[in-house]
Amino acid sequence: MVNIRSLDPSASPLDYYGSELRRLREEANLSQAELGSILYCTASLIGQIETAKKVPTRQFSERLDAALLTGGVFTRLVGLVLKSQLPTWFQPYAEMEAKATYISTYQSQLVYGLLQTDTYARAVLSVEKLGQVEEMVAARMERQRILEREHPPVLCVVLDEAVLYREIGGAEVMRNQLAHLLSFRDHPWVQVQVLPFGVGQHPGLLGSFNLLRFEDDPDILYTESYDSGHMTANSQVIREMSVSYARLQASALSREASAALIERVMEERYGHQPGPRVA
Repeated sequence: MVNIRSLDPSASPLDYYGSELRRLREEANLSQAELGSILYCTASLIGQIETAKKVPTRQFSERLDAALLTGGVFTRLVGLVLKSQLPTWFQPYAEMEAKATYISTYQSQLVYGLLQTDTYARAVLSVEKLGQVEEMVAARMERQRILEREHPPVLCVVLDEAVLYREIGGAEVMRNQLAHLLSFRDHPWVQVQVLPFGVGQHPGLLGSFNLLRFEDDPDILYTESYDSGHMTANSQVIREMSVSYARLQASALSREASAALIERVMEERYGHQPGPRVA
């Protein structure tokens, strides 16, 4: 039996989730073991989530809502819980990203977070986040849900060709990641272009950056360093970086040529294996 401790529901979304789970479970006259049996998980897992020692998944939350007949309370709440697992300095950007109607990004090192597979993201986040990798992966996958909305943002991505060759997580992880990128080749709101090595010097040499546009708010430029992010709505900066991004798009391969290059790298460097995409 997990040691029951007092939670402050206002301390964090995770604490609130745990306190609500305990309250509603007890109202249903269910023990942790009984609820675990219904959800096909252990009593220990229930206890860890109730005491805010473990982060719930979206799948767990959906099963929990069905078991306790909560009308979707936990499914709605888990989004806040997962977002709270993002680094504190990154959370303001994630909130703005979720509100944007148009996202333009140039990435010089890695696949953009909204297009990463879970295995690719896990490999990236494992570099330094050894104690909270699964929570960070879940949070990154949660960010991607904006692409599944009824009215998703337009997403334009320019990837440096080096991104395709930088082997993150091994050949299988990269093969699945490139296959995932290819799955967007005909997507109505997502455009992926590759900036080839042959371009030489270009406006993205100073590093990756994101431009966010909104329905009624000023545009925002986002850049980040090792452990911090920076957003600005300075009109002159936005003007200059918008021109830089337009030049990057003009220098990049077309959507079709980019897909052909991604497919060629996937087959020649990582070995083509037809089958379902791993997301």
